[in-house]
Amino acid sequence: MTPSADPSRRARRPAWASRNYGLLTAAAFVTNLGSNGALIAAAFAVLEAGGDSGDVGLVAAARTLPLVVFLLIGGAVADRLPRHRVMVAANTLNCLSQGAFAVLVLTGEPRLWQMMLLTALGGTGHAFFSPAAEGMLLSSVSGEQAGRAFAVFRMAMQGAALGGAALGGAMVAAVGPGWVLAADAVAFAVAGSLRAFLDVSHIPAREPGGGMLADLRDGWREVARRPWLWGIVVQFSVANAVLGAADAVYGPLVAEDDLGGAAPWGVALGFFGAGTVVGALLMTRWKPHRLLFVGILCVFPMTLPSAALAVPVSVPLLCTAMFVAGATVEVFGVSWMTALHQEIPEDKLSRVSAYDWFGSVALMPLAAALAGPAESAFGRTAALWGCAGLIAAVTAAVLCVPDVRNLRRNTKQVAQATTTDSADAERPVGGLG
Repeated sequence: MTPSADPSRRARRPAWASRNYGLLTAAAFVTNLGSNGALIAAAFAVLEAGGDSGDVGLVAAARTLPLVVFLLIGGAVADRLPRHRVMVAANTLNCLSQGAFAVLVLTGEPRLWQMMLLTALGGTGHAFFSPAAEGMLLSSVSGEQAGRAFAVFRMAMQGAALGGAALGGAMVAAVGPGWVLAADAVAFAVAGSLRAFLDVSHIPAREPGGGMLADLRDGWREVARRPWLWGIVVQFSVANAVLGAADAVYGPLVAEDDLGGAAPWGVALGFFGAGTVVGALLMTRWKPHRLLFVGILCVFPMTLPSAALAVPVSVPLLCTAMFVAGATVEVFGVSWMTALHQEIPEDKLSRVSAYDWFGSVALMPLAAALAGPAESAFGRTAALWGCAGLIAAVTAAVLCVPDVRNLRRNTKQVAQATTTDSADAERPVGGLG
């Protein structure tokens, strides 16, 4: 809410649910509804075009490689330009690239290089969008209820993932992947339109900095001086890479060979989404004092989906494993956002988020590209057990970092806020940062 917001409107929503927060949540819901179905559709579009596991991995790598290349630049741009404009421009690029992908699939046999190029354009848009979006969200929330706000946001986002994955899998089976990709393009158009209405008129202009490299160095210093931050970024660099390979490459292949095709795999992904909704709902009430220690302990169940695919178990057991993994990792997700909100200065949020995203996706193109050769060299079962083992190993290692075990929730950070403060105002959020 801006300071001039109608008091009667303010009374109808919680104090932490600002106008910008509402728009961001609605846009994220729409985007995730389309994108989770499109991930399934892209994999099956490659398979229907005659591709194999290596081709699916190459298309997945083409999506994530631009993230590695452009994320840090995207973070610096988002801390320098109005974040909502960066988000809208990125959504426009995603809409156009997914629309072109859909046309190719619907009108003929798409070639591998075409699918890789279009998914790479989508990944480029994501590289600029993600740091801007995270910085905008973190700066739109204030008060001791920040953790609840992040939990509600993630519950909406993951609820869309639940519906999008299940609906996407069913649509791929019923009408083919092309129409699912087209629906994703429409979702990006709708989300971009919502984000265009974000109100930033009350946000003061940022002071000119010393250039792009200076901005990147400044963001790196914020990361490097916090062992808990870079330790967890390294952890998820490995965990996300192997989990991404399992979900994007091995999951569809196991579904095709042993589970009955796209629809059961979509249902399993939907159960993961259902788990994240339950986890987020839990976090609207639960406020663990040792934020990161509790969060990291809840990462261990991320090993369950890869292990279930390695066996492979029946569809009901796979769905159970996905549900548990989704619920517990959401505890980490909310705790992580709360820690960033508490510890990082507002004017560096997008740059720090960019380093976080960069670490999270840096190894994903390599892991996706190597998934096929690893399957050929070791077998699919051994490769999936390796994914589970690596996730467990890096999660145990990060618990050795004292700051991860000891960082406490700050319950005093915004008690001094006055009733005239805007929850949308971009300002330092307090904490050790």
